Amino acid sequence: MADGKRLIGPAGAVLLRRCADRTGLTDPLAGVLPSSTAAGWRDRAGVLVHLAIAIVLGAANLSEAEQLQLHHRPLFGIAASDSTARSMLAVLDGATLAKIAKARAKVRRQVWSLLHLRPGGFPWLTVAGKRLTGWIVIDLDATIITSASNLAADLDAWLRLLALHDIDGLANAEPDTMRFRLYHLSARLAEHARRRWLRIERTWPWATSFTTCWQQLTALPAIT
Repeated sequence: MADGKRLIGPAGAVLLRRCADRTGLTDPLAGVLPSSTAAGWRDRAGVLVHLAIAIVLGAANLSEAEQLQLHHRPLFGIAASDSTARSMLAVLDGATLAKIAKARAKVRRQVWSLLHLRPGGFPWLTVAGKRLTGWIVIDLDATIITSASNLAADLDAWLRLLALHDIDGLANAEPDTMRFRLYHLSARLAEHARRRWLRIERTWPWATSFTTCWQQLTALPAIT
């Protein structure tokens, strides 16, 4: 929580978490990462997803990721410490990374299916009057937390394609612009009728885009 008045920031984390949930990202990761029933054990898939979210929000190291997640404790529960994240990353050997890549590919196919269901169909590109169909996927990454940063790139791209594709100024915005306009928006946490609400300042220029993004992600067909 950003202060003692239930102010949450960066509130864009709820959009990225919603995107992860609606695209079915967590379950495939849980199937390839270590698990335990020991008391105090943190679900490694959740740790990896929230680390990816922190990277999208601008975290450059594990300490910054932990600090960002502390702001979201009222929304997502107790944040994983940087030592927990480091322990999770330490077990990612070549075989596990290959399984994570396979899980990402599975979710990516699910996202493509969701895009086909969107009004207007799949967003094929047109270059010099020629429509480019088919996909060649290339992972380009230069950050120090490779597995999590690849997931971060996935989440940011999927959120744009699924929920921001028709919003000028966001659909093709640079990462820093996305953080300034959408992800770093502050919101106030309120509770009513046993439900929690994020109240967004209406005067913020991108407030409507924020709520539209949430609504479009929520309206996505459930992954089966």
